[in-house]
Amino acid sequence: MNRDIRAWSKTAVAIALPLLWSNRVLPGLNLDMRGRTAANVAFASAYAFTFGGRPNWLSPRGRRVGITAAAVVTSGYAAALAIPGIRQRLVAVPDRAPEVTDLEWVSLHIPLGTVYSEEMIFRATLSPILDGTAGRFGKWLSAATFGLWHIYPARAAGDSVPGAVAATAAAGLLFDELGRRTGSTTAPALLHLAVNAGGALVRPLARLLSGSDPHEGDLVVRAPR
Repeated sequence: MNRDIRAWSKTAVAIALPLLWSNRVLPGLNLDMRGRTAANVAFASAYAFTFGGRPNWLSPRGRRVGITAAAVVTSGYAAALAIPGIRQRLVAVPDRAPEVTDLEWVSLHIPLGTVYSEEMIFRATLSPILDGTAGRFGKWLSAATFGLWHIYPARAAGDSVPGAVAATAAAGLLFDELGRRTGSTTAPALLHLAVNAGGALVRPLARLLSGSDPHEGDLVVRAPR
């Protein structure tokens, strides 16, 4: 009984800390994009170390599955760019307020501030904890927590909060499944990177292919995190 209480107490703390960090602490620091990325990396690393996260980054199976999943997503973006009607719609998508260039966003902030940080917290650490304490319901709790992690970023970006929570929770289910099947955080991380980096690059590429200035209104999905 005492062991169960200790396990659930640890689980409750493991759930609460990321939500408090993403939705209260980090926004309250009023950091710029580079500061938020550094802070997220530091928090994720400390969180994983404290709770015994096991990312298993060097897993060959995780790498193979992740590359395959990322290739599917990349092919989808390429197909969208190849269709004139869709490409023109992408050109017309309004920008978010930029803080950094697309190159810096895709090469630094997405891989580290978003993908590394979220995968270390959720797939490498929280999901295994929840699997151990909540059993078959663990994946649902993990996905729900991942969705709730995005409340403040969605609000800051002017997006629908319920929509963002639902969409990211669904993504969390997929990422968790990849992590469980491969025993590695590499597979979901590569898919996560392909989705986010592709989304950041698709509009500048659409402008370039349409003959517009690709740097006019640098695209950013720059919600404070």
